[in-house]
Amino acid sequence: MLDALSASLTVASSGLEAQSTRMRIVSENLANATATGRTAGADPYQRKTITFDAAMDRASGAQLAKIKEIGVDTTPYRVEYDPGHPAADKAGYVKLPNVNMMIEMADMREVNRSYEANLQVVKQVRSMLGMTIDLLRS
Repeated sequence: MLDALSASLTVASSGLEAQSTRMRIVSENLANATATGRTAGADPYQRKTITFDAAMDRASGAQLAKIKEIGVDTTPYRVEYDPGHPAADKAGYVKLPNVNMMIEMADMREVNRSYEANLQVVKQVRSMLGMTIDLLRS
């Protein structure tokens, strides 16, 4: 039984770590949602993406959540006419980041829920381990 509880803690902690990294990526995207290039015609910030993978933990035999890749979104940049902007090209158009605030906010909400779910697993396992130790003492 203790092996199963230990494996549950390992799985939940890998989920916490993965979701923490995902939150960092979403935060970077939100922070750079208006970051244009520094020179005329330069590319702006490109939205980052994260891909997960399952990995077998040899010690516990459990499937862990692992980060497979942190990549970039290839969606085209938004373009806006603003001839006075320092990053405007010769025609007066500025490339804006391909960050969609609604998508990022939805991702942030999903990350928060996933993180909380993994945290609840850790709390439950700790509680069960405490009850097991109490049973063994008596």
